[in-house]
Amino acid sequence: MDSGTLGLYAYINTQNLKKMRASDNRMEETKLKKPHFVFIHGAGGGSWCWYKIKCLMHNSGYTVTCIDLKGAGIDLSDPTKILSFDEYNKPLIDFLLTLPDHEQVVLVGHSAGGLSLTDASHKFPKKIALAVYVAATMLKHGFSTEQDVKDGVPDVSEFGDVYDFEYGLGPDQPPTSGIVKKELERKLIYNMSPPEDVTLAAMLLRPAPFYAFQKAKFKEGTESVEKVPRVYIKTKYDRVLKPEQQDKMIEKWPPSNVYVIESDHSPNFSNPFILCGILVNAYVSMDHTCT
Repeated sequence: MDSGTLGLYAYINTQNLKKMRASDNRMEETKLKKPHFVFIHGAGGGSWCWYKIKCLMHNSGYTVTCIDLKGAGIDLSDPTKILSFDEYNKPLIDFLLTLPDHEQVVLVGHSAGGLSLTDASHKFPKKIALAVYVAATMLKHGFSTEQDVKDGVPDVSEFGDVYDFEYGLGPDQPPTSGIVKKELERKLIYNMSPPEDVTLAAMLLRPAPFYAFQKAKFKEGTESVEKVPRVYIKTKYDRVLKPEQQDKMIEKWPPSNVYVIESDHSPNFSNPFILCGILVNAYVSMDHTCT
């Protein structure tokens, strides 16, 4: 990378830090309390996915929690044996159960983590100040219809044989877990991310419990989910959950605001400063005042 490019990146990062500080100042001026951000990883990821975002937000004085779902990150459960979405999402649900009744958090879900956000929004609408979907599956009732599957499941067919599957229920049954082939990770998931983050992901990604994802179906009639404010962060150069798929989910279940970020499927790696700025601005824009 030449000195001119490095200088440009330094300038952009400085401007984004200024924007975050401006949002911080706005919170102080309007007596907005700094929120507690809770981050949920995508398929095969873990709390480690958010290390850049957590560092930036901690340095700005925010409370940050990053959760490992069942069979992900440092959770030792075998993802091949996780057969229900309730089991997979239990760490998030348990966390929300421990929150005092008067406390609210900002939930941020990436990719398949959007299913976790929607599940939590159905169950704990009063504990969620804002739900932020980052290149995420945003379906009000989960995978309840064939159209939901078409809209919310990544279409990576153009890349050929993408996954290494495991068949925990037997070879004649659907796969229970899967992981993107190592040689395709950078091309598919991290096409704009720094090489050190691609290397980190290659070391830490684990198979995702695909069978459990298929069971993510949320009951109709629970309109309490509509009480949770939502925003969507659309990833412009996403090769996993393509922009047109994101648009369809946004159209089907419109959030209060849509932000667009220039990144691959993983803005937490490829564009962390902008992502942090959007997260803070999204909260400030919701006008959550102190009580």
